[in-house]
Amino acid sequence: MLAKIVLIFVALTVGLIFSLRWVPPPTSSLMIQQRLMAYLSGKKDSRFHYRWVDWRKISPSMAIAVVAAEDQEFPHHMGFDFESIREAVAEYEQGGGLRGASTISQQVAKNLFLWPGRSYLRKGLEASLTVLIELLWPKRRILEVYLNIAEFGEGVFGVAAASRTFFGKPPENLGPEESALLAAVLPNPLRFKVQSPSKYIRKRAAWIQDQARILGGSAYLKDL
Repeated sequence: MLAKIVLIFVALTVGLIFSLRWVPPPTSSLMIQQRLMAYLSGKKDSRFHYRWVDWRKISPSMAIAVVAAEDQEFPHHMGFDFESIREAVAEYEQGGGLRGASTISQQVAKNLFLWPGRSYLRKGLEASLTVLIELLWPKRRILEVYLNIAEFGEGVFGVAAASRTFFGKPPENLGPEESALLAAVLPNPLRFKVQSPSKYIRKRAAWIQDQARILGGSAYLKDL
């Protein structure tokens, strides 16, 4: 009986992920959690902005900015950047802080389906979902979904909402500086602000632009 339940769960999960290869996700686990937290904290009038936009309507500068900022090996790995993981572990063992080494694929798995935390259960589910996403979606689709569900500010999800909210323009018209500024806040969009960037965020945005140029600009993603 247990084996049958597990098989049904796996089949449903695979079917859902496979369908999302073409169907825009109407929401994400992260969006649902943020809405619930706002409601429970009494912010019943909190506004959430999310609108799906196709890959061809996203500025190439935005795509390369998030890759330069979050996962420079994205076109080449199969969901996990083991070199970054080894570096993070080495830094921690030498007394440094424990920093994340999640790839864009892992962040899609987490934000789309899971909850925050560092438990072994969540990490195991994240790894399994990442493998399925890499197997069932092309790289371009993974990056397209990431750009559409990433949180760029309180209640602002996806590049379309972020572009309209912060710059008053559609996402296909984002320039390199605007794209780098949006990518710069991704590690903590509730702390870092696009509209009033700190000195650190401005410095990080400049670094992202440099990294994007070193990678070769949007040509780096031409084979996705």
